[in-house]
Amino acid sequence: MCVTCGCGEGELAIHSHDHPHDHPHEHGHGHGHDHGHEHAAETRRVRLEQDILAKNAEFAAGNRRLFAARGVFVLNLVSSPGSGKTALLARTVQVLREEFPVAVIGGDQQTANDAERIIAAGAPAVQINTGKGCHLDAHGVGHALERLPLPEGGVLFIENVGNLVCPADFDLGEAHKVVILSVTEGEDKPLKYPNMFAASGLMLLNKTDLLPHVDFDVTRCLEYARRVNSDLQILQLSARTGDGMAAWLDWVRRGQRIALTQQVSRLEADLVAARARLARGGG
Repeated sequence: MCVTCGCGEGELAIHSHDHPHDHPHEHGHGHGHDHGHEHAAETRRVRLEQDILAKNAEFAAGNRRLFAARGVFVLNLVSSPGSGKTALLARTVQVLREEFPVAVIGGDQQTANDAERIIAAGAPAVQINTGKGCHLDAHGVGHALERLPLPEGGVLFIENVGNLVCPADFDLGEAHKVVILSVTEGEDKPLKYPNMFAASGLMLLNKTDLLPHVDFDVTRCLEYARRVNSDLQILQLSARTGDGMAAWLDWVRRGQRIALTQQVSRLEADLVAARARLARGGG
């Protein structure tokens, strides 16, 4: 459900590859603008936003505990439609599935096309269809995990709905948001959609093979992105040609190793505590 427009409420549907489960629930909503009730309406809207995000945060915390316990490095990929997210993911999983477990949750308003492309690339995937919804939320991701075996010790990629607005506000339990911007868009996207770039830990500038054919100022784009988020890491690549992919794959590998190391540390601490209880004769 969008925090500003209420889109997608009750329309979530999750598709595994061979067993789609579509449960649309149409609903209407009015948009009255009675001047005498503007303050009350605004107060209700703010409370609704707070309630939605607070509830989402609870589900995200549960997802994060699960991911940590299983040593899963989770990335939330966000972008405008057409940035090349799915092509990037397909090329990524083709390489990394040989090194550790990988899986993908895809988000779109309709169709299971992206999940099918990921499965064809060799990784398990499920598709969440959001209906009128413009983003994924933590509750929906939790339900998708009921149909998708967790890649324990590996990487879970969440391909969010193509939208640079609402996904910025919704924590899914991920380690990082990765924002993908293509050179076929505009170098001012970070300034137009600052919340998304501020919320992300990494920006991928994709489709760099097209730079000779488009009017796109890379230097200005990177400056705008760092103006919004001075800590933002930036990599340039082409998912189509493979140029720059090595740096991205190494970035993912480092995150996977960190998640696995943290899991081992927690297990070792639990083992030490259990041995201490045993030594004291406790249960």
